[in-house]
Amino acid sequence: MLERLKSKRFYPIVFLALIVLVSVSLLLYIDTFTSEVVEAQNKAKIQAVLESIFPELTDFEEDGDLFVIYEGDNITGYTFLASGNGYSGIISMLVGINTDYTIKDVAILSQTETPGLGSKITEKEFTGQFVGLTLDDIVLSGDGGSIDSITGATISSRAVTETIREKMAGIIEMLSE
Repeated sequence: MLERLKSKRFYPIVFLALIVLVSVSLLLYIDTFTSEVVEAQNKAKIQAVLESIFPELTDFEEDGDLFVIYEGDNITGYTFLASGNGYSGIISMLVGINTDYTIKDVAILSQTETPGLGSKITEKEFTGQFVGLTLDDIVLSGDGGSIDSITGATISSRAVTETIREKMAGIIEMLSE
């Protein structure tokens, strides 16, 4: 029987199908274990960033992309996830705002911008410009706002600025309801 199957044209197809089936099964099995670890690591990273933005944080509630920050029983601020298209890819960030809707801090979580140019969006010299600003101030200085763009990385600077501005406008509208 095996010899007859080997002599047929279908043997390579059956053999490859079995290999694919075994490979996919192993990948799915491994994924069930690693996905929990990856999720736990992502949550730990977000918690660490939340604590760096709001050192007084004692607890927080997550509601989608919005985190309500508590100090004891009082709401001390909000943090939201924002993502936008930069020059080389997606820029993801966490933005902390005070209860008066001024920016407390900005933390870039991930980016693939050009090293040495666009990647400077992660530096405090750039993100620190947002601290204390209201929604109306979050515009590049070339467009009449308060944020100086990074020389040679205007697209990355504009992406961060516009992403924060758009997401913050939606968050403020949602919180004001």
